[in-house]
Amino acid sequence: MKLRSMLISTLLCATLAGCGYIAVTAAPQKKATTARTEAALKADALFWDTLHGAKYDQIPSALEAVTGAYLANPSDPVTAAHAGWLHIWRLAESARRDAVPATITDDAILARRYFDEAVRLHPGEARYLGFLAGTTLAEGNIHKDEKLTRKGYYQMLDAVDAWPEFNLFTAGYTMSRQPADSERYKQALEWQWETLDVCVGEKINRADPGYAKYMSLATTEGRKRVCWNSWIAPHNFEGFFLNMGDMLVKAGAWQAAQKIYANAKLSPTYAQWKFREVLEQRIRDAQTNVAVFKAADLAEDKTHQRIMVASTFACMGCHQN
Repeated sequence: MKLRSMLISTLLCATLAGCGYIAVTAAPQKKATTARTEAALKADALFWDTLHGAKYDQIPSALEAVTGAYLANPSDPVTAAHAGWLHIWRLAESARRDAVPATITDDAILARRYFDEAVRLHPGEARYLGFLAGTTLAEGNIHKDEKLTRKGYYQMLDAVDAWPEFNLFTAGYTMSRQPADSERYKQALEWQWETLDVCVGEKINRADPGYAKYMSLATTEGRKRVCWNSWIAPHNFEGFFLNMGDMLVKAGAWQAAQKIYANAKLSPTYAQWKFREVLEQRIRDAQTNVAVFKAADLAEDKTHQRIMVASTFACMGCHQN
């Protein structure tokens, strides 16, 4: 009798498990909507005003509007992505705060969740995939979860394959907090060089990486538009070279960094860029910043002499008007 009861219990458990699997598998897929609600459009406007205006302290208000619009229509991938971006911006520039709360790490988790939704709703948008990979890596790092970290890494490789001009930079920037002598940091820096290669269609001279001869390639159309400035990222060009210079300095290649930094001055909007004085100081202090940047993640100061990814302008270096 006891054996019979055990067999019945085992079969019941197996049946229930099978039913659960079938029920989950058979559930209808969430589908994206192509229609944007009035609330979503208003939230879009507030999102861009907050981002381009560098209004970090107004992120909570923008998040309230964007999240509200998402909850009213959770099938809108654009709104989902905007929620993710606001969360990751708040985390990325947390150096702005006088005291950084432990709960700031929740923004990585929420950003990853919203980008996951954006990718599910619009799987063909490689930028969403890149940000999903970046936030997955961030979450894995926070929780010291190697399995999650590896998942994010391979998601990033898929994103790079899907849109190298955009996601080679995303991949390298995301990993620029790694120790300077680590293999992951070396890979991150290599991805920055490869970004330049794919943007100009040839291998950049790494000994003399002057960019003046490539400026005629600037475009606002096609896949290579992300190599230049745009409405979304008004100073993408300047910010890219500021970050790449910082990464070279951290690697100890401060003389090459000075040449890379100087490329930012080729931008036709350089005079309007809010961080040109930061760049000029970077060029002057490149050699002394080698040690500073290697220890920047541990620094308590709020000065500009921190590697870009750990600075108060980690996002604004490209996105601030």
